[in-house]
Amino acid sequence: MKFLKAHLDKCIQCGACMSACSKAWAKEDSPELSRIRVEAVAGLTDITVCDQCGGCIAVCPTMALARDKNGVIQIDRKRCTSCLMCVEFCPKASMRFSPKIPSPFKCVACGICVPECPSGALQIIDTGKEA
Repeated sequence: MKFLKAHLDKCIQCGACMSACSKAWAKEDSPELSRIRVEAVAGLTDITVCDQCGGCIAVCPTMALARDKNGVIQIDRKRCTSCLMCVEFCPKASMRFSPKIPSPFKCVACGICVPECPSGALQIIDTGKEA
């Protein structure tokens, strides 16, 4: 299974990861459209990213969510009706929605953010096992 691991102790909250992500996926530099979210909560760093737990798969009424061969949960935009059940259910609040994008979105462990992080706070983990 493949996922993005965040090392909170290394994050300097620069936002480079969010910028790289939103530019790659939404073609716009906007934290709102990033699939990774970095925030300061009570003075501490919080990085929200999908850990590929799979809970969203079971709540999707149109079966628009499924794991790919790497264990990454992907959204079939042709099946998705944007009912937002997955967004409401997500235990980590990593499934996101914006009116600018026609369906929910989340981290797919693409790794575009990893080389952009100046402090090495992000890494792609591949367990080599299916989820």
